[in-house]
Amino acid sequence: MTADRSDADTTFTTLASGVRVVCVEMPHLHTACVSVFVRSGSAHESRPLAGIGHIVEHMVFKGTRSRDARRINLDAERLGADVNAHTDKDHTAFHMRGLAPHAPQFVAMLADLVQHATFPADELERERGVLLHEHTETEDDPMGTAYRLFDHASYGLHAVARPVIGSRASIERLRCADLADWVRRQYTADNVIVAAAGAVDPQAIADAAQAAFAGMPRGPVNALTAPDWIGGIRSRRVTGSSQTHLVMGFPLSGLAQGDPRGELAATLLGEGMSSPLMDELRERRGLVYYAACAADQIEVCGEFVVEASFAPDKLDEVVREISRLLRAQADAIDPVDLERAHNQVAVRWLRAAEKPTRRLEAAALDLFAFGHVRPAAQRLAQVQALTSEQLRAFFAQLLTAPPSVAVAGSVGRALSERAQAALAPLRRP
Repeated sequence: MTADRSDADTTFTTLASGVRVVCVEMPHLHTACVSVFVRSGSAHESRPLAGIGHIVEHMVFKGTRSRDARRINLDAERLGADVNAHTDKDHTAFHMRGLAPHAPQFVAMLADLVQHATFPADELERERGVLLHEHTETEDDPMGTAYRLFDHASYGLHAVARPVIGSRASIERLRCADLADWVRRQYTADNVIVAAAGAVDPQAIADAAQAAFAGMPRGPVNALTAPDWIGGIRSRRVTGSSQTHLVMGFPLSGLAQGDPRGELAATLLGEGMSSPLMDELRERRGLVYYAACAADQIEVCGEFVVEASFAPDKLDEVVREISRLLRAQADAIDPVDLERAHNQVAVRWLRAAEKPTRRLEAAALDLFAFGHVRPAAQRLAQVQALTSEQLRAFFAQLLTAPPSVAVAGSVGRALSERAQAALAPLRRP
């Protein structure tokens, strides 16, 4: 094993098995975080298997070849450690955090979960109830509903458009053999990263990973296909919601993962009470009680998104004002707004660098996308170097694509026609 450094505090190694190991040394901490990232998420799933990765995430904690569910929990808790996991569109991750001297043990415990889960049938039947309840909660959430509608408006039937949790039908249908087969095909060495941050010894982590993952089979990289952007308007009434929730956005066409223009543009338009989005929509006009802007990006696609919540009778004006603000950025960038955005991004990134879990996820996603971890100073220099003209051109290019608009909650009549009319400022040459 040969270790490489991308930063003074970051070391990464590729084991003989193909598993990669990344360590972020944060010696001022008394604790350590260890995560196992798998390059397998909901976007890798076929329609019949929609949601299987999320079910696997739940079920690996229900038993392995050597430990039952209680033993898995007890092994962590007797060390004072927290155990968690999450599934996203492009990856799944399993985490432990506890005392720094126990970090090598965390590697072994997590390796047991991702390699030796047995998916007991009785545990799966019990867990279905939890998963179905979680599915119902997501269906009852108006903003979550708006985002699901937005994904479908943007990407149609592509796997990227499907929710991570899958469908009620798939949760009820999938069986233990399906889960085991999914792990066999997806959880292979070339798709796994072991990551540790905190007061850790990189060599000890690499040795623990070598011992725990030496027998993991290799396999092809779990690739994703890029979806085509469609654009359109979707709406759904959510019973019991008295407010209207809007998600509106455009594709980040031509932007590679890690390109800072999307994040800086989103920060300029909609971060903080002095941003154009909040200043105009809330402070000056009183149209919304909440609004935000983000650039959401994975390796094969991304979206520039504006979201807002407001009274139902404000929909037309809110969409029209957002459209006007977007067009205004394509015409000219205010130097004060650019200064604010530069500093807000810098502070956000520096704060994230102080959090071990954020450092681990950023490093793992870099390794999946680029094969190396980008130095923090280089990333910060790239975003600080972006100029007003570059951001103005970014907004102008953004608005050449058809927008996707999703509305959920309290939804009035003739919504599509009204939204189309309110989008008129975007179509101005």
